[in-house]
Amino acid sequence: MIDRLRLVFELNGFINIETRAVEPGSSLLKKGETSKEIYLLSRLQEVGHEDGKAVEERLGLHFDLTVPLSRYVVEHSGELTFPFKRYQIQKVWRGERPQDGRFREFVQADIDVIGNGDLPDHYEVELPLVMVSALEDLRSLGLPKATVHANNRKLSEGFYRGLGLEDVEGVLREIDKLDKIGPDEVSALLIKECGAHVEQAQACLALAEFTASNGAELRRGFDELCAQYGISRDSDAYVLASEGLDTLAMIVDEADRIRPGSVIADLKIARGLDYYTGSVYETFLDGAETLGSICSGGRYDNLASQGSRTYPGVGLSIGLSRLLSYVIHQKGSQASRVSPAAVLVAVWDEQTRSDSNHIADALRKRGIAADVAPTAAKIGKQIKYADHLGIPYVWFPRESEVASQEKDQVKNIITGEQVDADLVSWMPDSVYAKQQVVSKA
Repeated sequence: MIDRLRLVFELNGFINIETRAVEPGSSLLKKGETSKEIYLLSRLQEVGHEDGKAVEERLGLHFDLTVPLSRYVVEHSGELTFPFKRYQIQKVWRGERPQDGRFREFVQADIDVIGNGDLPDHYEVELPLVMVSALEDLRSLGLPKATVHANNRKLSEGFYRGLGLEDVEGVLREIDKLDKIGPDEVSALLIKECGAHVEQAQACLALAEFTASNGAELRRGFDELCAQYGISRDSDAYVLASEGLDTLAMIVDEADRIRPGSVIADLKIARGLDYYTGSVYETFLDGAETLGSICSGGRYDNLASQGSRTYPGVGLSIGLSRLLSYVIHQKGSQASRVSPAAVLVAVWDEQTRSDSNHIADALRKRGIAADVAPTAAKIGKQIKYADHLGIPYVWFPRESEVASQEKDQVKNIITGEQVDADLVSWMPDSVYAKQQVVSKA
C-alpha cells in the first residue's frame, strides 16, 4: 500500500518529507478540542512532577501530520518553493478507544499543498482527485470503489447565519455527528447546545440531507432550501454562502470531467475541527459505509502563520492502518502470505551454499523476490520452511554431487508440480508472484 501510494503521489509532483514524532503541546492544540487525544510525554527530570502543568507547556506525540507540517513550513519557509506540495507517510498516535478499524498507534498518508499568502482554489479539486487516483490503484488489493463527499464551510456557515444561528462552529460540530448518532440526537443537541429553535434545527438537518452530483443541481437545490427557510439572496449570509457554493460547484463539475462519479457534493460533511475554512472532504468505500470515512481533509487558511504572513493550505489524509485492517478482514485466510519472497532456493549442503546464493542473486536481478534456505536441512524440512512463510516455489540447484537432476528444477509446493527451469527464462505464475504480503503480526 505504501509503495503504491508513494508512486501516485510522486507522479503528481508531491515531495516527500518526514517530521519528528514529538511536538510541543501548544502546537498540538492548534486544531481545536483534541487535548484528550494527545499522548503527553515527560522528560526524565520531570517524571513525577507533571501534575498541574498545562498541556501547552508539555510535549506530546503527534496525533496527525498536519500540525507538524504547519511547523515545518514556518521553520523552512525561506527554503521552500511555493506552492509547496508535500506527501508524508508516518505513524501517529491518538488516545482513543481501540475498536474495529481504529488504533492508538497507526499509519497515515497525507498530501497537502501550502501557499505563501494565498493559494488558488483549483487545488481544492486537484487534491481529492489525486487521492481518488491513489485509492483506485489500491483496488487490486481488495478495496471497493471510493467516492469523495465534499462540502464547503462557507456554504454551511452562510446558511446557518441566514437562519439566525450565531454558534456556527458549534452547529458544525454537532452536524459532524450525524452518521454516529442520527438526526434525532443531533437535532436535540442543536437545540440544547447551540441555542437553535426547532425550525432552525430542522433547516440544518434539511441542508445536511442534500447531495448533488453536478454544479447545476447543487445551485438549484441550495436556492430552493434558502427560499424554503427565508434566507434572502440579498443578505450578507447568502453572499458568504455563495462563495462556498461557487467553489463546491467548481469541484464537483471539474472532478466529473476528469473522473466521473468520483466526487459528489454532500452538505452534511462538516469536519468538526475548528481550523477548516473552506472545502471539507470525507471519503467512503462503496458497500463499506460502516467503516466510516477512510480519507478526510479540507482547506485551512490560518493554521500556519509567521507574523503577518499566513500559509494557507489544503490537504487530505488516508488512514492506512484502517484500510489494511479492512483488507485483512475481507480476505480472511487468503491474506496468509508472510514473506515477500516468491522463491526459496534450496541448499544441498553448506559447501554448495554459494551456488544457491548465486541463483537467488540472479533471480533478484530479474525482479523475482528470492530467499535462500537458512540451513542445509533435509529437503522436506526446507519445503516446510517455505510453506510456513507462504513462499510458493522451491528451487533445486543442479550442480551438486548430492543432486540427482541434470537441470535446475522448481517445485510449486501449492500444486505439487515440479518442472525443469533456467535462470534466464523462468517466471513464477502471476497468481503466486502477486499474492499479497500480510504480516501475521
